[in-house]
Amino acid sequence: MRPEREDRGDGELVDKLVSINRVAKVVKGGRRFGFAALVVVGDQKGRVGYGSGKAREVPEAIRKATERAKRNLVRVPLREGRTLHHDVAGHHGAGKVLLRAAPAGTGIIAGGPMRAVFETLGVADVVTKSLGTSNPHNMVKATFDALTNLAAPRAVAARRGKKVSEIIGRRSETEE
Repeated sequence: MRPEREDRGDGELVDKLVSINRVAKVVKGGRRFGFAALVVVGDQKGRVGYGSGKAREVPEAIRKATERAKRNLVRVPLREGRTLHHDVAGHHGAGKVLLRAAPAGTGIIAGGPMRAVFETLGVADVVTKSLGTSNPHNMVKATFDALTNLAAPRAVAARRGKKVSEIIGRRSETEE
């Protein structure tokens, strides 16, 4: 058994199916079809994870992907519980994404795979841009790369040995 990363409150997790891909294996008698599923799971309060699963049947592939996603949950710091603390970029393979914090009322401005991540994460206002590939797997992984690079003002202040007000004070000066 692997040790669990976080406490589990599986009752309130929301899962979204991002993509299903039919793959074929050519054998002596013809083709054998299988399915690959990509699922994003989150609690809409700052925890999100993704997983992929492969099987001969679609429901089984989705079940495997959902289990893997629940095992790989990460916590993301959110400002006011609705947006990101700062702009951040992420990449995975040829997938590059740019995530920007947005004022209240903006909504989720994001393409398909990234939208699923933000809806399950619980972000209400964000502006994103996908650069490079539109492959759902690489876009989701690039989005997670960006989200893991997010830093909360409290963590930055602790690392620098300053007060949170000094860090946030500087941010509001640069925004104006």
